[in-house]
Amino acid sequence: MVRIPAGTIVLQDARRRTRREVALATFEIGTFSVTQEQMSELLGVVDDRPQARRPAADVSWQRAIRFCNAASEWEGSDPAYTFDGEEVTWHVDSDGYRLPTEAEWEFACRAGSTGPHYGPLVDVAWTAADGVTTPQPVGGKLPNLHGLFDTLGNVWEWCWDFLDPARYDDYRVFRGGGYADEAWSVRASVRRGGGPQMHHEDVGFRLARGGVDGQNAAQGWSAAADMERALSDGPMPMGWTPRR
Repeated sequence: MVRIPAGTIVLQDARRRTRREVALATFEIGTFSVTQEQMSELLGVVDDRPQARRPAADVSWQRAIRFCNAASEWEGSDPAYTFDGEEVTWHVDSDGYRLPTEAEWEFACRAGSTGPHYGPLVDVAWTAADGVTTPQPVGGKLPNLHGLFDTLGNVWEWCWDFLDPARYDDYRVFRGGGYADEAWSVRASVRRGGGPQMHHEDVGFRLARGGVDGQNAAQGWSAAADMERALSDGPMPMGWTPRR
């Protein structure tokens, strides 16, 4: 885990054509994506040893959440999440492992950079230009200035936040681009998402940690804002198709 200092990040909502500045408290985030080896150790997922250092991919948001709780319990920390059926509650004051918020993820990815990439993609990210057909072992490209590897390329990474509750119901965000994506899709600001039980061969996740005060707002996420967005309406960006 790398300790990320407090700071601010500006997030954009393409559909609503809005920008908002988020103030972040200090938090921790994984140096690498969670690997197949780690999934095997904590959840008993079958591990193919030659691929142990590859990112765990084809992982649903729900499974990523359960891995976070398992990692917390392994270390004797209070889990960050509780479940009521498929409903998940984040206890924001918990210091257990969790998924990063979108704001945390982008702030950590950018590491002070302001462009779409924190370095030349050929040096920092596995993309379609490399001609690979599977996720590559973590740490094979150069890190950003926070010392984080593969925040761009290799596998997309799940975040806590909803993608767009007014149009995509319970879809959650993933960020960063994957090994099969072209350069235009592998950028610090690009957002995609999927249902919490969906899994994709190029989507994994990275752990975060750090409790904050208050149950209704934390690190750029707010339950009240989710409700407001779910009730909002507005034009769809070109190329977006509503789920309902």
